[in-house]
Amino acid sequence: MTSSPAKSVELEAGAAPSAPARPSWAETLRVYLEPATLRMLALGFSAGLPLLLVLGTLSFRLRGAGIDRTTIGYLSWVGLAYGFKWVWAPLVDRLPLPLLTRWLGRRRSWLLLSQALIVAGLVGMALADPRGGLEPLVWCALLVAFGSATQDIALDAFRIESAATDKQAALAAAYQTGYRLAMIWAGAGVLWIVAGARVQASGYENPAWTMAYLAMAASMVVGVLTVLLSREPVPRAFQPARSPGEWLQQTLVEPFADFFRRYGWQAAQILALIAVYRISDVVMGIMANPFYVDMGFSEGEVATVSKVYGVVMTLVGAFVGGAMAMRLGVLRVLMLGAVLSAASNLLFAWMAGRGHDLMALTLVVSADNLAGGIASAAFIAYLSSLTNVQYSATQYALFSSLMLLLPKFIAGFSGQYVDSFGYASFFTGTALLGVPVLLLVWLVGRRIPVKPRTPPFT
Repeated sequence: MTSSPAKSVELEAGAAPSAPARPSWAETLRVYLEPATLRMLALGFSAGLPLLLVLGTLSFRLRGAGIDRTTIGYLSWVGLAYGFKWVWAPLVDRLPLPLLTRWLGRRRSWLLLSQALIVAGLVGMALADPRGGLEPLVWCALLVAFGSATQDIALDAFRIESAATDKQAALAAAYQTGYRLAMIWAGAGVLWIVAGARVQASGYENPAWTMAYLAMAASMVVGVLTVLLSREPVPRAFQPARSPGEWLQQTLVEPFADFFRRYGWQAAQILALIAVYRISDVVMGIMANPFYVDMGFSEGEVATVSKVYGVVMTLVGAFVGGAMAMRLGVLRVLMLGAVLSAASNLLFAWMAGRGHDLMALTLVVSADNLAGGIASAAFIAYLSSLTNVQYSATQYALFSSLMLLLPKFIAGFSGQYVDSFGYASFFTGTALLGVPVLLLVWLVGRRIPVKPRTPPFT
């Protein structure tokens, strides 16, 4: 295709090309009906289901079984599996699975394998009783976390390879929607099943929890069917390695070296921002469910307000954040999300002094989840913009692992902190953890603009 004379003159004169037109609201919202976006909705459900079952819902179960808060805090380190997924991400990115890869392709074969691990771990958690010893439950939770982290690696690569940079926020919003719908089911759904299966009006009953966790294992069929019915992305051609050393260089070293070559010394600022952006939410979240139990809220109240209404507010926030990022830019919404996420934790400190107040719970959960949805949509889009599509699984795994590593480690001490200083001091402290995030967003936004990227296939 040849350039028009007017355009040629403009380029010869050194004039800057005109900025692309801002999409209309109709064009902005239409992206949510595209096939790639709808696939992300279903796969987001598969990704979101295991998380609460090894963290938030599990902490509610353990507190109800009489496990102390300090132990619950330490057990949250099961979630560190998500923080170290970059270790095996290069294998997910490059290594074919016998038989499965030939049948399904690289991305879908790893997704199916990881989903099988999740189902096996959830069945084990269903059959374990924490009152008779925590070890079997912890090992099964680790299996779920490992399978879930592996699913995230393959799924993030699948998502990044499905659309250009300007549509990543929309895909992130759809992913978050499916993710949060799964969290309603893994949060409120579990509590409703437990409440309905009770024999007595109160007290811990392990058979009810067994039924609930088996229902969660069966719910992974949504992800399995989506994988089987989805289209495998066009496989990338890798240069054959001439030796084991060259294979290790291509698989383990090059994805990380590529990132530092592209960003140079500015990579340190980017990685610092990634490491702390969600620290307020993650550290606070471990003690949220024990807090609800200690404030006297019933399973039904928590299910309705926190696990349903709150998640709906997160969905609203995700769609708002995704649309705002497409129209205003990712970095502006990233700053807004950081401010709202830190500020919303102060509402929990306020609620700690009110005791059992259902209206206060509704207000606080609504504000916190709306802020979290906006922040998550913008942050996922930002992380996606940083990746080189040649190493999408490995690089995104590095970013998303780094996002959780420090917050999850600090969160392990949250129960001990609450036991020593109380809930109000804890929630205030988590809000203050968000202050350095604002400075980092400002610094990165000034010096490192988001780079556009196009997908390798349609």
